[in-house]
Amino acid sequence: MFLTRRFHIALSSVILVVGSGYLYAPLFVAGQWLFLLLLLTSLADAFLLYRRNGIRAERHLADRFSNGDENEVTLRIESSYPMPVDIEVIDEIPFVFQRRDIAFHATLPPLQATTIRYQLRPNSRGVYGFGQVRVFATGRIGLLSRRYTCGQAQEVKVYPSYLMLRKYELLAISHNLTELGIKRIRRVGHQTEFEQIKEYVKGDDYRTINWKASARRHELMVNVYQDERSQQIYSVIDKGRVMQRAFRGMTLLDYAINAALVLSYVAIRKEDKAGLVTFDEGFSTFVPASKQQGQMQILLENLYAQQTTFGETDFSSLCVHLSKHVGKRSLLVLYTNFSGLGSLQRQLPYLQQLNRQHRLLVVFFEDAELKEYISTSPRDTEGYYRHVIAEKFAFEQRLIVGTLKQHGIYSLFTTPDNLSIDVINKYLEMKARQLL
Repeated sequence: MFLTRRFHIALSSVILVVGSGYLYAPLFVAGQWLFLLLLLTSLADAFLLYRRNGIRAERHLADRFSNGDENEVTLRIESSYPMPVDIEVIDEIPFVFQRRDIAFHATLPPLQATTIRYQLRPNSRGVYGFGQVRVFATGRIGLLSRRYTCGQAQEVKVYPSYLMLRKYELLAISHNLTELGIKRIRRVGHQTEFEQIKEYVKGDDYRTINWKASARRHELMVNVYQDERSQQIYSVIDKGRVMQRAFRGMTLLDYAINAALVLSYVAIRKEDKAGLVTFDEGFSTFVPASKQQGQMQILLENLYAQQTTFGETDFSSLCVHLSKHVGKRSLLVLYTNFSGLGSLQRQLPYLQQLNRQHRLLVVFFEDAELKEYISTSPRDTEGYYRHVIAEKFAFEQRLIVGTLKQHGIYSLFTTPDNLSIDVINKYLEMKARQLL
């Protein structure tokens, strides 16, 4: 049982009247009667609240949350009181969210229910624990409040952003992927895989006419080509300390994992095979490339528990193990980051080795905050010095792109929030140009 604000105001008023009785005697007697009335009213309020278990509450949420996305939580509160009650609902959410606004107020009519919805946005993967649902019910008199402890403690796993996959899937079905920024890539010539010969219909490319088949059939026949399929696409994710940098609450590793998941989904939709490699001081995770049903779930489960380390990544170990596990020439999409040109020079021999055996695409991150700072105007001498240093860092990042290009290595330099879109566009571009 809890005393409400209304009770404390009433009790303060009674004390004030009783205290005034020292100045005017009749007020002392009046104060005593008011105190008795307050006591009887409180007992009546307690009887109405405690004569039955009047509140039930349940929490409904998904079996898993999507990292970096808004995930909905639903609270269902039912009242069996024959009178209207005011309720305050407090949900014990995981402490990692550090939110103090998960408290909701509502009025429940007699024998009615209400639904409360709110959203949580996790910024890291792992297991999150929910506590119980606390409901404070206040009756019509409003002097006392009864606490109900409802529901059960729950745990939910936070996976890489699978909600993004659903968005891509729906837009792919309706052919509206351009709304997400996916570009239409113009093809260079024909694809390498021949599919069939068919009769010419208006609108077919006249350059695909098969003159020998046309002469035999005495009508125009055209060759039909299809995209080259069953190519292996590996997402290679660096888990070293360079991927611990945070951007808008999420680490670079989280952005890389979300992008790798979306790229794998698009690759499988294109009938290519998607695989996964993670590494840090040593070779960590390997999922063979496949396009079989259930491959996305396998990738999701392997990406769920990946965490960054504080060590220096070992690219030599990556080269050795990829040579053992991946025999067919594949597209390697390497998600990493470089602190400077010197960092690239240390890893360049290994990147060249990977590029000789496979087609390598190095994806690294542009500092969005540094870019925003450079776009501002300096106000004093110190500001000019800061801008010069910032522009030096930005120039060094552009040098990294040029250095990789000089050695025949494809690169993608992008901000974390544009990573997924840019990676998909680069993949589609390389596929259309037959670079895989």
